[in-house]
Amino acid sequence: MQVTETQSEGLKRKLSLTIPAKDLVTRLNAKLDELRNTATIKGFRPGKVPTAHLKKIYGRSAMSEVMSDAINATVSDTLEKREERAAAQPQVDLPTDQTVLNEVLDGNADLAFDVSYEVLPPVELMEFKGIKLDKPIVEIKDEEVDAEVNRVFAQNRGFTDKGDDAIVEDGDRLGLTFVGKIDGKPFDGGSSDHAHLTVGSGEFIPGFEEQLVGMKKGETKEVKVTFPKDYQSAELAGKKAVFEVTILHADGPNKGELDDEFTKTLGLDNVAAFRDAVRAQMTTALASLSRQHIKRQILDALDEGHKFDVPQSLVDAEFESIWRNVQHEIESHGRSFEDEGTTEADARAQYLKIAERRVRLGLVVAEIGNKNSVEVTDEEHQQALIAEVRRFPGQEQQVYDYYRKNAQALAGLRAPVFENKVVDFVTELAKQTDKKMTREELAKLIQADQDDVPEEHHH
Repeated sequence: MQVTETQSEGLKRKLSLTIPAKDLVTRLNAKLDELRNTATIKGFRPGKVPTAHLKKIYGRSAMSEVMSDAINATVSDTLEKREERAAAQPQVDLPTDQTVLNEVLDGNADLAFDVSYEVLPPVELMEFKGIKLDKPIVEIKDEEVDAEVNRVFAQNRGFTDKGDDAIVEDGDRLGLTFVGKIDGKPFDGGSSDHAHLTVGSGEFIPGFEEQLVGMKKGETKEVKVTFPKDYQSAELAGKKAVFEVTILHADGPNKGELDDEFTKTLGLDNVAAFRDAVRAQMTTALASLSRQHIKRQILDALDEGHKFDVPQSLVDAEFESIWRNVQHEIESHGRSFEDEGTTEADARAQYLKIAERRVRLGLVVAEIGNKNSVEVTDEEHQQALIAEVRRFPGQEQQVYDYYRKNAQALAGLRAPVFENKVVDFVTELAKQTDKKMTREELAKLIQADQDDVPEEHHH
C-alpha cells in the first residue's frame, strides 16, 4: 500500500492512497469462500460451487463490497500509523472514470483514491489553580419564606370560579389575555392568550397586579407600567409599557386557615414542618442556580485559557444545528431578525462564534476528562435517563422505549453528565471566593450569562 501526503495546512490533511490489485483479489477470494459455504446455486451441492462460477455470479457485487471494506480498513490503519485522529468522518474520493473503476472491479488494476480530513488538534491544558471563582451565597430571609409559604398555601387550598359577575379582588386567581407594547410596538414575550396570575403574589412586574383589582370578568383595560431599572432583560429594563388586558375568569380562594389541619392535607405534620419543607425547597433551587453560575464562570475561564484552531467541519456542523433552531424559533413566532434588534448577517456571525466556542470547549472538556480519568458510571447514566423520562409525564413509556432502541440518543445523555463532572473537577481546584447576594441579584447574573452566550449546552 502506498501513501502520499498531498496537503497539510493547519488541521487539513489530504492523502493519496493506493491499494494493490493483488490485495483486493486476496480479499475477494476470502469473500467468495464465505459465499461458497452459504450460497445455494442450482446444480451444485452446498460448498461445492467452483470459484470461477461464483465470480461470474457474484464477482462485481462482492468486489464492490470488498473495495468499501478495504478502503475503510486502509484509511483507519493509515491514520493510526500517522498517529492522527480525524475530527469527523474522512471524505473519500474515488476515481470518476468508469473504465478505470471497471478494471479495479475486475481485479486487474490497483485502486488509487484520495482521502481528505481534518485532524483533532492537540490540547495543552491550562493550570486550573489560577482560575478565580465567585461563589454566590444567598441567605434566605424569613419574610421570603413567609411569602412563599403563603403562596403555596393559597395555591393548595384551592379556588372556586366566581362566575360571570366576578369582580377582581386581591388574592383571586385570574385567567387573562394581554398584549404588551412599548412605544406602540408589541415586544417579545409580552403577550399571552391565557395566562394565570394570583393577584398580590408579585409574579408580574410591580404595579401590574394592583391595577387589575376592581375589573369585571370580560372587561378589557389598559394597564400602564414601567419595567424596573434592574429588570433581568436589558432590552426592557426601565422602559414604559402599556398592556391591554382582558379578564377571562376570576377564581376566589376557598376559605381555610394555615394551620396543622391544613398542612396534614399536604402530608406534613404541622405548620413548622411545612415552613421547613418550603425553606428546603427554596435552598435547593438556589443551590442549583448557584451551580449554574459557577459552571458558566468555569466554562468562560476554560474558553479564555485555551486558544487553538478548531476543525472547521465540527464548527460547521455545530453552527448548522444552532442555526436550524434559531430559524425555527424566529419563524414559529412570526418574527424577523430585525424585530430582535439584529440582522441575519449579524446573528449568523454571533452564532458562528458560539459554535466555535462550543466545539473548543467540547475538546477541552474531553481532554480534561481523559487526562484525569473522569468517567460517567452506569448508575449516573441510568439516573440521567430516569430524569429525562420524568420530563414527559404521561409519556414515560414511549420516551423510555425511544432511548432503549436508539443507542446514539442514549449515549447523548452521557455528555451533559460528563461535562458537569469535569466542571466539578475544575471547580474543586479553582480559587473560590464567597460572594453574598440576594436571590434577585443571582437571578440577574444568570439572565446576563444567558444573554451573553445563549443556549450554552455542548455536545
